[in-house]
Formats: sequence, C-alpha cells, structure tokens
Amino acid sequence: MEQELNAAIVSLATKSEVPFDKIVILSNKDEAKWDSFERFLKKRMAMISRPSEDIKIHLAQIQSPIDYQSISIETEKWITKLSEESDTLSINLTSGTPAMTTLSVLHGKGKSNTRFLQSSPKSVIEEVEIPIDFGQEYVKSASKNIAHSATSLPKIQHAFSAITVSSKAMCEVVEKAKRIAASEVPALILGETGTGKELMANAIHKGSLRGSKPIRVVNCGALAENLVDSTLFGHKKGAFTGADKDYTGLFEQANHGTLFLDEVGELKPDIQVKLLRALQQGEITRLGDTKTINVDVRVIVATHQDLTALIEQGDFREDLFYRLAVGIIDIPPLRERLDDIPLIVEQLTDQINESGSKHPEYLSKKVSENGIKFILAQPWLGNIRELWSTLNRAFLWTDSKLVGEKELSEAIINRRIGERNNEVTLSYNDAVDIVQLTEKYQKNYVEAALKASGNVKRHATQMLGLKDHQTLTNWMKRLGIQNEKEQ
Repeated sequence: MEQELNAAIVSLATKSEVPFDKIVILSNKDEAKWDSFERFLKKRMAMISRPSEDIKIHLAQIQSPIDYQSISIETEKWITKLSEESDTLSINLTSGTPAMTTLSVLHGKGKSNTRFLQSSPKSVIEEVEIPIDFGQEYVKSASKNIAHSATSLPKIQHAFSAITVSSKAMCEVVEKAKRIAASEVPALILGETGTGKELMANAIHKGSLRGSKPIRVVNCGALAENLVDSTLFGHKKGAFTGADKDYTGLFEQANHGTLFLDEVGELKPDIQVKLLRALQQGEITRLGDTKTINVDVRVIVATHQDLTALIEQGDFREDLFYRLAVGIIDIPPLRERLDDIPLIVEQLTDQINESGSKHPEYLSKKVSENGIKFILAQPWLGNIRELWSTLNRAFLWTDSKLVGEKELSEAIINRRIGERNNEVTLSYNDAVDIVQLTEKYQKNYVEAALKASGNVKRHATQMLGLKDHQTLTNWMKRLGIQNEKEQ
C-alpha cells in the first residue's frame, strides 16, 4: 500500500475471475493503518468497476501469530459465520503465518461451499485443489499408527532399570548383563526368537561407558550375501559395479560406540575372518582398499542358533566363537519366567492402548484375570514377540473392555505340529525300548495339551487329534496322568 503496489490480498481481489461482493480481512497488528488500507483497496476495486462498498478489516483475537489454539478458535468462528452467509466463500491461503494457513484449510475443508485461492510472487492467481478429506485422513493415519505399532517390536524399555525383572531367572540374567556392561569385553547374547536379544544389547550399551556414543544394529541374516562386506566394513569408490562413491561401513559408523550383530551365525567364513581381525587388532579394511583403518568398537552379537553345533559342522570359526563368547548372556524363554508375564502383559497392554488412543473410535482394554491365567498356560514358542502379536489381535477383534481367555484363545495362531524330519540311525548292536520311548512322547504331548487348554479335556482332545473325550481319558489312565478338571 505504502509503495502503491499490489500484494496478495489486492491481487486476489482485483484479478479473481469472479468479483467478490464482500471482503473480510482479519488482522492483529498495525491497526493505525487499517483505514488507509481499506481506502487503498476500495480505490483499486472502484477503478476496475468491482464491488467496493463491503470491505472491512476486523481484529483477530489471537494470542500470537503462531498460537494454534487461539488461531483455530478465531478461524472456525469466522469461516462458519461467512460460510453460512455466502453462496461461495473464497479463502486466501497466501497471507498470514503457516499456522493461519493450516487452520484455514482444516476448518475450510469442513464446509461444502468453500474454495481456496493463492497468489504467486508475480501476482498470478490460482485456485488450489486440496483433494483430502481430513476426517478420513486422520482416521487412516491413526489406523496406520496402530498397525505399525502392532507389527513392530514392543518397546518395553531400553535401560536395565526398566527391563521386566520379577522372576529369579531374569534377575540373574540382568545382574550378569550389568557386570558385562561395565566392562569392555565382547558379549554373546543367546536366546530363542522373540526373547528380547536386541533389547538386552541396547541395555548393555546404554549401561556402559560408551552409552553416550552411537550404537549401530544390523541383522546379519537379513543382509544380501554380496553386500555384507560393504555394509560392515565399507567400500571404496569403484570397488564393484554401482559403487560410485566411498562408503563408511557400520564399524566406522560405530567408532567409540557399540556394534550389535544380530544372528551372527549367518555370517560366511570370509566375513568371519575380517570380524575376528577387527576384534583382535581393532583394524578393518574397506572393500576395494589396501589401507587399514583403526576402529574402537565394542561388539555385541546375538543368535538363536547353537554356535557350537555350527563349529562342529565347519560353518563357524572356533577362534571367533571364543573371542565373542567372553560375556555370555542366555535369555530364558518366556515359559521359564512366568513371574514376569503379568507385568509384561501390563506393559504391552499400555503400549497397545497408547497407540490405539489416537484413533477416535478406539476403546481402551485390559486383560482379565482368567486371561492372565490362560497366557501363563501357553508355551509362547515365539516368546514376547508372539505374545505381543497375539495381544494386538485380541484387542483388535473385540469391542469389550476386558480381554479374557475366549478372546485370547481365538487370537492365537494355530500350529500344526508334525513329525520331525530327524533321521533315526541305529548301529548293529544298539538296543532301544521303543514302547517306553513312545509312551514318553505321548505323555509329554498329553500333559502339554492339558496345560495349554487349562485342563479342559474336550479341547485337549481336539488338540491331540484323538477320536473322542473317552479316548483321552483312557490314555491318561494308561500314562498315569491326573487331571484337575473333568470337562
């Protein structure tokens, strides 16, 4: 105005294909200049024979130009009022702060007779098409968040003080891990799939003197064979087809910190040699280079495999094993730490509810006492990861606030336990009691089925594939098994 130039508001008012009958301007500053600006704009409109009588600047009651709450209240008030009074309401997206523009779009999209205009620096006017239903997009985003949380690993906590420890078995494991964390020795974490080996590695790192330094994590089993060397040790430009620049490997990235190699048993012999050198001498060589690089990295590895068996098969270097197996931690499976399960269920439940709370229709849930008893009776071969997945399904499939045995039993993925493929070999003079072996397996499976079913014989019969309820009763008598329930 003061330079007799047109900015966004004047450009929109004078160049819009359809003239505006009414122009409302909201402002919270320069009130002394409002009258001058109104006269300036009216003059511009009159010069091109456009309506100029109803042009008014109003005070915007906002706390600051970036205070979302007060801007939202003011924007909603004016857009609702003007939308009700107008056949078509055009909203300027060019002027104001990003907060003002964002809230104008959010509230404006909720009205059926609104459109959005913006002006370029060269005063070119264009109508903005925003093809989004914000209500649906919000619900979709919240739903994706729940799905992502359900398929991700549970984030119980990453420090020793917050690892779930009630059982004697886990208390001993954590105490041992704390001692290992305080030292600089390599660590080997053993345990079945889903027991929380990465969680333990992070805890060891954070509890060490390197806790403020970086930790790098890689699943060796997920790496393509031709990329393992480059990923761990880096490469020089031109080392292979596609290597168009130098690459810093994970050892260099983790310098002065920790490198966690999950499923270390998957590494091939040539990579094992380079890993051993890095551990013994603190040196690595990038692929395609001859120069050695000194690194100061603490290595923590994990596996669910029997490394001693791999050594016997020639698939894992014995010298590397003993170099890694200084601080050994064997995380017990969930079925061996029953005292931890109620607290773990509570923590996982809180995570699921927190994730779901962002969805407008989500109902917070809790696992009932009989649900906890059911969980305690299951073997959880996939450990915490399987429990996490099962709880997510149970919470998803029910509208009840209380999740019990029924909901959990329906959420468990059924496994078909078939015959083992282990080949049986006997030497000429060997002797076995095949009846005793058979009865031992029968007893083990019958007891396991009764436990998993909560001693409900009807369900145990179905699990074992027996003919009927009476057949199971006969088997139990023959095998000397007592049952607490008769159903």
